[in-house]
Amino acid sequence: MNKRVLSIIATLLVAVFVILWQAGLLNSGKTKPKPGLTEAPKIDKEGELTFFKADGSPVKKIEIEIADTEAERQAGLMNVPWMEETQGMLFIFPVEERQAFWMKNTIIPLDIIYVNANMEIVSVAKNAQPFSERSLPSGRPAKYVIEVIAGFTDKFGLTNGDKCEWSAL
Repeated sequence: MNKRVLSIIATLLVAVFVILWQAGLLNSGKTKPKPGLTEAPKIDKEGELTFFKADGSPVKKIEIEIADTEAERQAGLMNVPWMEETQGMLFIFPVEERQAFWMKNTIIPLDIIYVNANMEIVSVAKNAQPFSERSLPSGRPAKYVIEVIAGFTDKFGLTNGDKCEWSAL
């Protein structure tokens, strides 16, 4: 190679090194955290909810944000970028009746759990897809709806007839 080509390659290598160093990517083996992923999800802990099998054996306890006003129910988990397996949202409706949810403006896939006034699971919409405007009906009357990350109900074996109980902080 001639001196001119070597000079250009050396200059480019120095420029790449400076750019990486300025971006904080060359920091003694430590990786720079991705923006937003070191922050807690935008779920306000307002209570706790425990799932039980139909025989009463406990399955999983999660922290919940409670949506009990019309505005809170309409907003739901819209624009929440991510959520832990230990978190969810509890929607409380004034009357037990058939419910239907959709995923408009919801960024993450969810399991939507419909629960009657006796705190029994009556149906589950599994792996509801982000941004979908498809209606996901309960099929049976429900007073409560719980949204958790997709795959939650399969992982913990939750099915119709299982129960839950919740308490506000």
